[in-house]
Amino acid sequence: MANEQISLPYLAAILLVSGLVLRYLFFAGAAGPAGASSAQRNRSPEAILRTREAAVERIQQMFPQADRRSLLWDLQRNGGNIQNTTERILAGRLETPPVTFQPPPPPASASATAVPVTRPADKAAQPDLITRYNLKGKLETVAAAEKEEENAAPKGKGWSSSRDERQAALQRRRDEMILAARRKMEAKLAANKANR
Repeated sequence: MANEQISLPYLAAILLVSGLVLRYLFFAGAAGPAGASSAQRNRSPEAILRTREAAVERIQQMFPQADRRSLLWDLQRNGGNIQNTTERILAGRLETPPVTFQPPPPPASASATAVPVTRPADKAAQPDLITRYNLKGKLETVAAAEKEEENAAPKGKGWSSSRDERQAALQRRRDEMILAARRKMEAKLAANKANR
């Protein structure tokens, strides 16, 4: 018994069998060519397409400005991982798909057809802020607006006890902010025109 030794082929066979057992026990679900599980490999192309369409719909609910074609391209490249696509959008690294990538048209559904019909109606129902708050007169005369700012309640004054005075002060501040934003945008547009 003191002279027993394990031969080299016998040791290699033990290591091989134990390696296969460990692989079977711990790595059976991740086996596959691209890390895909066996359940994903056995799914039909239609099921994969439906899953990707659902993923695109979820992402477009979070990021309506994202292009459907770009989202499908990114989901196809990363195996349908919504989190990776969302992180790419947030980082601004969502790639434009190549011209050769032509995804299938979106499935016709009742919710998809109702959305485009309501969006233009919402746009028409909500005019710009100048029209909405009747600031045309103030916009046309910048000097008058600056004069109103000077006539506004002093900055050091606290909140009034009167509800009407507080509401008037808040409306005046809202109007000033809208007009200031409009002036900044006009100045920015004028600067862009001058640079061209």
